[in-house]
Amino acid sequence: MIKCLIVEDDQRVASFIQEGLLEKGYVVELSGEGYDAIQKIQQHDFDVVILDIMIPGIDGYEVCKITRKRNIKSIIIILSALGNPEEKIQGLEAGADDFMTKPFHFRELLARIQANMRRKQLEKGIHEDNHYGDLEVNVEQNIVKRGDQEITLSPREFSLLLFMFRNREKVLSRTEIAEAVWDIHFSTNTNVVDVYINYLRNKIDKNFPQKLIHTIKGRGYQLKLKEDES
Repeated sequence: MIKCLIVEDDQRVASFIQEGLLEKGYVVELSGEGYDAIQKIQQHDFDVVILDIMIPGIDGYEVCKITRKRNIKSIIIILSALGNPEEKIQGLEAGADDFMTKPFHFRELLARIQANMRRKQLEKGIHEDNHYGDLEVNVEQNIVKRGDQEITLSPREFSLLLFMFRNREKVLSRTEIAEAVWDIHFSTNTNVVDVYINYLRNKIDKNFPQKLIHTIKGRGYQLKLKEDES
């Protein structure tokens, strides 16, 4: 049974989502304020948190950041009237798994929840094969290492590395990466994928002679054990 917290101060919207999820067999709790949401998230093991940004107390971005700082693994889907690309990126960088804008279709929200649940299940299985060369990605403990050196990554950097790790030796286009890691349609107007690849390189490759993250010109990026980039 899936447990869900809806953080929304608009009672009409909250009731609409609640009724739809209850019909699907979810266990649902409501919160209309940021500090109350943090307390509920801390005290209960929610599978999913549906989070508005503009809420009383502290806003949804801060709720998201605090949740991740406390190493809580609940799926967080931001559902907000704020929908420009910068706001979406801000939410994802705060630690959200997904971002939807209002108005929305309930069927799409449900599909997003289910897709993120499937992705989490795939991530849980990676511990069976969590080494590649001297790189270790341990999802259960949220640890990344090269050799004996532990590497600290942000939630978004970790998601990017995990996607590349699961698809190691495969050339990944920017579109594939953007859709899998940010769940957004890649636009040539944004360089978010390239920026985060550089973040990863500085942490994963910079201090090691064997480079793992390679640029494949005209195609995308690849995680592979090889000396030279193509």
